[in-house]
Amino acid sequence: MSGCVSSRSGGTRLTLREIGRVERTLFIIDWLLDADMQRRAQVGLNKGEAHHALKNALRIGRQGEIRDRTSEGQHFRMAGLNLLAAIVIYWNTKHLGQAVTSRRREGLDCLPNLLAHISPLGWAHILLTGEYRWPKRA
Repeated sequence: MSGCVSSRSGGTRLTLREIGRVERTLFIIDWLLDADMQRRAQVGLNKGEAHHALKNALRIGRQGEIRDRTSEGQHFRMAGLNLLAAIVIYWNTKHLGQAVTSRRREGLDCLPNLLAHISPLGWAHILLTGEYRWPKRA
């Protein structure tokens, strides 16, 4: 009886593997024929890379690494890094919005299709030196 069950599950496993291959092949064909899908994927990859670069730059001025040996210490530092990245993104978003409003007030064009390419993940205008410390609670 157990031989029948394993041969059925083995056949099911092979069938599912083959279905997965067919789905991947169909996806690749769609990918090759759909320039919009490729563009959206590239935009997503670029956004992820920019977010990673921002966090890398914030991590002790592009030279350091998280060296805490304890899991709690690593978690604390990573939470701090995420907080700093969120602050930079918020700051940039706020000031980009003010810049667009100012341009529109002056009668200058701010085309929506161009604004879609502006990202709040830039950090070159921010001086990233020093250490970021949060006091431990007693």
